Amino acid sequence: MRRRILVVDDEPSIAALLEYNLQLAGYDVRCVSDGEAVFDALGPFRPDLIVLDRMLPRMDGLEVCRRLRREKNEVPVIMLTALHDVSDRIAGLAGGADDYMTKPFSPQELIARIGAIFRRTGEPARTESEGVHRIGRLTVRADAREVELDGRPVELTPKEFDLLLFMCRRRGKVLSRRQILHGVWDCPIVGDTRIVDVHISHLRDKIEKNARSPEYIMTVRSVGYKLTGPPDEPTA
Repeated sequence: MRRRILVVDDEPSIAALLEYNLQLAGYDVRCVSDGEAVFDALGPFRPDLIVLDRMLPRMDGLEVCRRLRREKNEVPVIMLTALHDVSDRIAGLAGGADDYMTKPFSPQELIARIGAIFRRTGEPARTESEGVHRIGRLTVRADAREVELDGRPVELTPKEFDLLLFMCRRRGKVLSRRQILHGVWDCPIVGDTRIVDVHISHLRDKIEKNARSPEYIMTVRSVGYKLTGPPDEPTA
């Protein structure tokens, strides 16, 4: 069954360009032209990913993304924008987007990023060393893409889960922001590495008792981050 992608853009030329290239890449595509129409399309179309323009009539892309996450809809979102300021990219990611591209963009790069998201959110191959990571009160199941804290499920966005699993697999190692960008986002991202900081902050809010005094994700000043915790080893 082909993956379904919802394209949300009010510029007909861009929507047509995206529809053509995504269909050529083998995806089932539906296009809508305003933010409110996203929610009308969710039920009938059930997209596997949304390509979402930042500036839209009726409801802008940032509010669409925030509403999706408020409603516990974790469908991956790639946000597109003509805005080039770093703060705009950070706002989009903070609002729940999984990736961010500025216009003009390469359709081939967009397709590569979509493929990277699907590789991470699809059912991964399970290995004995990567099956389940238990770190103190935290349990991360790679095969099921599930996280529990004290036995209770933790809801993460696809990108937050990818980030946590990436760090679990490198537990105890100091990871620079550039290493995390390359490893989690799969393809190079040009811009400010504060994107990593935004996602780390979101993760801490969800898995730490006190995000200001973390138990798991430690900041290594001037370098990056390290996942730590009690000396339990991952088990299959």
